[in-house]
Amino acid sequence: MNGRRLAFSLFILAAVAVLVGLGIWQLQRRAEKHALIAALDARLTVAPVALPQAATWAGLAADRDEFRRVAFTATYAPLPDAMVYSSGSALRDDISGPGAWAFLPARLASGETIAVNAGFVQNTMQDRAQQDRAASRLVSGQPVALTGYLRFPESQGALTPAADIGKRLWFTRDVPAMARALGWGEGGKSIAPFYVDLESPVPDSGIPKPGPLRVRLKDDHLQYAITWFGLAAVVMFSFGFWLRAQRRG
Repeated sequence: MNGRRLAFSLFILAAVAVLVGLGIWQLQRRAEKHALIAALDARLTVAPVALPQAATWAGLAADRDEFRRVAFTATYAPLPDAMVYSSGSALRDDISGPGAWAFLPARLASGETIAVNAGFVQNTMQDRAQQDRAASRLVSGQPVALTGYLRFPESQGALTPAADIGKRLWFTRDVPAMARALGWGEGGKSIAPFYVDLESPVPDSGIPKPGPLRVRLKDDHLQYAITWFGLAAVVMFSFGFWLRAQRRG
């Protein structure tokens, strides 16, 4: 075998190794995804536990505590709410179409503030007055027993539209930014480093619309693995055909 053929053969073998490696990586990703889905399903379906004490908040982490189901009592604070634009939900089958998630600050009896995603407000025109009416009904000044899921804030990405502070409209669940802009920590009150996606209670009007979450993570890893292994097989078959032709020549 001359040098050119040897170099080409080594290149083909390296390409096949890469394709097979990608297939194996996708199978590993699939196993990890299934483990994650099982863990999240378990968190979403167990009975709610008490909200973590404020002294433990600094030790909470998304990989361990995201979607933990909690129950607590709080009073919605008479402070500006925030709306987070949404065109639907990856975790709620009952949500579709444009609207916004209503985020309200709620005060614990111990004085700390927790942001609560009180539910979805469908709003095709993004009419702030409609959203105000939906959120203001919740601010009664009375403690409310709440059940929901621990979630962690998102940061604004490079392509995320900037928040419209005048309309109190955000495009990502950036709770710290909401708290700073809307004065949720007035008087030096502590703000939880997480927020709660509300499951219940549902307002009499049904708006905002809270509800249970369901895990619907995309799981295409097996198809991707088959694709990579298939490409490796095609390359090897083509290489074998070429090599056989070279030998005959």
